[in-house]
Amino acid sequence: MSLSSLNITLFFTGYGPPSALNYGVFVISLVVYFTTVVANVTLMLVICLDASLHKPMYVFLFNLAINGLIGSSAVLPKIMDNLVDDIKDMLYTDCIIQVFCINVYGTCAYALLTLMAYDRYVSICKPLQYHNIMTPGKIRLLLFIAYFVPICSLGIQVYLTSRLPVCRYTINKLFCDNLAVVNLSCAKNPWADLYGICLVILFVVLPLIFVVFSYVQILFVSLKASVSAQRKALKTCTPHLITFINFSLASLFSVIYNRFNFSLSKEVNVFMSVHFILIPPLLHPLIYGIRTKEINNSIAKIFRRQIFALGFNLKTEQRCNEALFITSK
Repeated sequence: MSLSSLNITLFFTGYGPPSALNYGVFVISLVVYFTTVVANVTLMLVICLDASLHKPMYVFLFNLAINGLIGSSAVLPKIMDNLVDDIKDMLYTDCIIQVFCINVYGTCAYALLTLMAYDRYVSICKPLQYHNIMTPGKIRLLLFIAYFVPICSLGIQVYLTSRLPVCRYTINKLFCDNLAVVNLSCAKNPWADLYGICLVILFVVLPLIFVVFSYVQILFVSLKASVSAQRKALKTCTPHLITFINFSLASLFSVIYNRFNFSLSKEVNVFMSVHFILIPPLLHPLIYGIRTKEINNSIAKIFRRQIFALGFNLKTEQRCNEALFITSK
């Protein structure tokens, strides 16, 4: 990034003038962001506090919740600020950081969902070897790869984008993305475009192929199993399938919105632009909280424990007060 770019201010034209729609979107964004934070933090606390959930699937789910918070926090607070502010602007450096965080959120989410599919594949297709394959050391290695490779690869992409000279200063969207920043430049870097295509193949196409392959194998194994085993496999895989399909659709909407210009209403444009950031981080913990029996049981267990502890403390305090009253007499 050149020194001349450090103090550049970019302006967003996607918000339009202050209106009732802006304030309505602000309220919706605030409620969704608050719910997203509460839902993901609750899920993370439940997984941390219940030792029975210290399993590979829930370790990956814990990291998916962290990733969702990163994606939401990178975009929604700034969107809410611009919705109610008269001047919708952002420093170029902050825009580059936002692009990096959004890309990390998207690629790491796909990586984590791929690891969860692999966990389901080993659990159902190789149940006797599961504990030998999914060891704590291997889980740490897989998580390291899921974070390290995307962060380093995307760091290079964002660096290439930041080196482009800036000759435009308006973005017709609600937040920064890599294509929007590239379009601010009058120059083109074909190597950066080629590198971006390679990243899409590596972090989107290949994970999609792997997940589909995993579930094809799970389907073949399940068809040969008993009815009860089929039901158990379906129950185990349903939350992950719903999560993966939901995130893939959100990503598809985002790509369509970023790559193609359709004559859509402002409301539809607003929804398509924030859907990728707004919906998946909110739905992922809710889907697993509703569809996963172990998490439901853990939440109920923690609540019962807290209620019991509160009742015990109240009884103890009452007995102490009674003892003090008798002593004073």
